[in-house]
Amino acid sequence: MNVVIVESPAKAKTINKYLGSDYLVLASYGHVRDLPPKDGSVRPDEDFDMSWTVDAKSQKRLNEIAKAVKESDRLILATDPDREGEAISWHVLQVLRDKKALKDKPVERVVFNAITKTAILEAMANPRAIDEPLVDAYLARRALDYLVGFTLSPVLWRKLPGARSAGRVQSVALRLICDRESEIERFVTQEYWSILANLTTANGDAVQARLTEFDGKKIGRLDIGGEEEATAIRTMLESAAFKVASVESKPTKRNPYAPFTTSTLQQEASRKLGFAAARTMQVAQRLYEGANLGGETVGLITYMRTDGVQIAGEAIASARSVIGREFGDNYVPEKPRHYSSKAKNAQEAHEAIRPTDLSRLPKDMRRFLDDDQARLYELIWKRTIASQMQSATIERTTVEIEASAGGREAALRATGSVIRFDGFLALYQEGRDDEEDEESRRLPPMSADEILTRQEIEKAIEANQHFTEPPPRFTEATLVKKMEELGIGRPSTYASTLQTLRDRDYVALDKKRLIPDDKGRLVTAFLESFFNRYVEYDFTADLEEKLDKISANELNWKDVLRDFWKNFSGAVDEIKDLRVAQVIDALNEILAAHIFPDRGDGSNPRVCPVCSNGQLSLKIGRYGSFVGCSNYPECRYTRQLGSNGEEDGASDGPTVLGQDPETGLDVTLRTGRFGPYVQLGEEAKPKRASLPKGWSAQAMDLEKALRLLSLPREVGLHPETGKPISAGIGRYGPFVLHDGTYANLDNVDEVFEVGINRAVDALAQKAAKSGRGRATPAALKELGEHPDLGGAITVRDGRYGPYVNHGKINATLPRDTDPQSVTMEQAVELIAAKAEKSGKKPAAKKTAAKKPAAKKTTKTAATKKPAAKKSTSASKAKTKAKAETENE
Repeated sequence: MNVVIVESPAKAKTINKYLGSDYLVLASYGHVRDLPPKDGSVRPDEDFDMSWTVDAKSQKRLNEIAKAVKESDRLILATDPDREGEAISWHVLQVLRDKKALKDKPVERVVFNAITKTAILEAMANPRAIDEPLVDAYLARRALDYLVGFTLSPVLWRKLPGARSAGRVQSVALRLICDRESEIERFVTQEYWSILANLTTANGDAVQARLTEFDGKKIGRLDIGGEEEATAIRTMLESAAFKVASVESKPTKRNPYAPFTTSTLQQEASRKLGFAAARTMQVAQRLYEGANLGGETVGLITYMRTDGVQIAGEAIASARSVIGREFGDNYVPEKPRHYSSKAKNAQEAHEAIRPTDLSRLPKDMRRFLDDDQARLYELIWKRTIASQMQSATIERTTVEIEASAGGREAALRATGSVIRFDGFLALYQEGRDDEEDEESRRLPPMSADEILTRQEIEKAIEANQHFTEPPPRFTEATLVKKMEELGIGRPSTYASTLQTLRDRDYVALDKKRLIPDDKGRLVTAFLESFFNRYVEYDFTADLEEKLDKISANELNWKDVLRDFWKNFSGAVDEIKDLRVAQVIDALNEILAAHIFPDRGDGSNPRVCPVCSNGQLSLKIGRYGSFVGCSNYPECRYTRQLGSNGEEDGASDGPTVLGQDPETGLDVTLRTGRFGPYVQLGEEAKPKRASLPKGWSAQAMDLEKALRLLSLPREVGLHPETGKPISAGIGRYGPFVLHDGTYANLDNVDEVFEVGINRAVDALAQKAAKSGRGRATPAALKELGEHPDLGGAITVRDGRYGPYVNHGKINATLPRDTDPQSVTMEQAVELIAAKAEKSGKKPAAKKTAAKKPAAKKTTKTAATKKPAAKKSTSASKAKTKAKAETENE
């Protein structure tokens, strides 16, 4: 017997079918050991010795694996083909050696990029040893992350109360988001005007041209700065004669995009499907582990954590075949396309993400998949096929136009493009984070010296006012792209890094844009002030490159740790005696534009608006950070961060947003102790709703307020239980609720639009993640009331097969018993036997037993007097929580 170890039970089940009875495939359920979250898990003074711990669940699985290995002939480690997968194999091997389960049994390591029979059997035929340099790179990364987190976080807690944690990659990603927000705040809007001429060709075709030159001066995008100048130019053009000076057409080719890597998949799934990075990886994991296709579970895509852009030769041949069949031979390029990998470490540059069998068309797979899986599979399939298609041929045309009137001259330009052959664009075009430019327009035929006339419309010559806009906030897609460009993080870390920032309340999502919370901005400002080197982009990227060199066996992992720790520990020692007042002074300076925004009247934004002689400063309290007056307690002026005291109602009181159309009551925006909130009416206990993370008081209107006040919102009835599912926003963010079970949603917007399918899926994922298993299965058959004890008896289908249920007793049906043929008599016998065996007493009928039950309850209540005290404490906590929610 050969024992094979993989990560997940789904993979284990599928692979066992491929390998046959000579193999026993067991799952480790991911990592089996981890560094305990306490000081001393990594010890620099002991040459970076590391302590590992095994939790109870992993211990049980490891015992089962050890027992199986002792009775086997060979151990095969078949975990994922990346750094984390190599580490899991190494951990399992270390534990088995400690348990002395191996003795002299051979140990082999196999890797496969897809869960298909061919890939599995080929991997089994080509085993190797554990890749020690890859494990060393994992150990170095874990040690670095631990040392940064467990050294910096306590410093944050002492010097910046309310901050939760810092991390090697996490803090740099947060800095990117915060730096972009600071850039937006510093941005000064500039007015500019554009001049457009709507003209007609000799054939009557319309063409629009933009001014590029006036009176011999080149006109750039921002060169016309005021209405007076724009009006003068428009007046001249309204009487001008127009003539085509030149027409230039250039054929160009647009090549297809490379197949997906982890980061490009996350970016494109965000743009086209609206998936968060974590959701993309969860759906991709299910596609990788496989779907049931006609009775056989088959992996549908290759491994989804990769830097590589190349695909296997057989996949290229298959793609070319599909292209010829589905689109025609003219869409198949003369030679196969090959893409070069951008990965810095060839050992980890695996094959790109692609379907395992490209002949499985998305339309044929849809019936085997849920909606998310089907959409992501289609995206991956299209990208892979398009990568091997013919280039698109595009003709770009530029028309230069002369205009003259009264001795003055101007030049205009019209640009456009025509697709002569669509090539890969017939199937796929990458999503964009910005709008298409004007070159995507098609121009009518024109020739040199052709006379053009103004269109007979009211504004043949347009003078349009514009204002420059600040750079956009990052989306998850653009942040991942930026991190990849800078070399920060790796494919397996992007999703978890973004999720950590949201879990820590450092950032919030609003309309898919990442907005830093005040807490996140304070942490970033603190690190920039006192640990600047360790949140620098180049420093973090250089460290990633060193980790790649470790895995390539070019650097010793402990040498890298020694160099890092020497400087890092010294930097921490330097600020041990730093006073909180010094920290606040530094934050006041670095976050001045955010903490003390310009009031617009020329006054000093740091002067207290109440007492007029106090200085405003950042204050840090038990409920978070705020701005307060230096004359406290004589002056008790306070306000939220990032406001000037007027927009959020701190000075002027409630702001009326409008009236509720149903009740006619005023809907107001207010600011309380815990931030801005909206309120309906002025009753003794009016309905209130706090503004969720990422929603600013300045952007609130009546529509948004009414949406908040309408929560919680009923989504529908659960298809299995028939009980209602609702959506709302709570202390820990947006959620769906069903029968006492909460499941988080990706963002606030989902609360208002989530449908029943998405809600049920979120609840199922939460149940699986929390270890509570699946929801109670729906009844296959209802037999009626128990003849002796009362209470319904049903037949259900469970994880280990069909069973009969009565109250808390579940009795498995004998093998080969048809659930639909079970009778009441059989069910009663099975329940009685199970009750006797387990020692459980079947639920009695609730008849005459009511009085004793009441006595027992009374007696119990009388004997547990301390419980009343506990109840009082709970009541106080509940009242406090309610006060926080209501912002009083």
